[in-house]
Amino acid sequence: MDITSIANAASNATSAQAASTASLLMLRKALDIQASNAATLLQALPQPASNPPNLGNVIDVRA
Repeated sequence: MDITSIANAASNATSAQAASTASLLMLRKALDIQASNAATLLQALPQPASNPPNLGNVIDVRA
């Protein structure tokens, strides 16, 4: 093998690993942003109206 081809192969492997690491970091950041957006949307939902405490205590099951 030629020394140049070995150096090129090592360089290509290093750049591929760097690209893979960068892609993984971008994916993690995107997931963090989506989780933050989802939490914000859930907090923006209006609270459901609570029913009076006596509502639903008695059920007529006769048909």
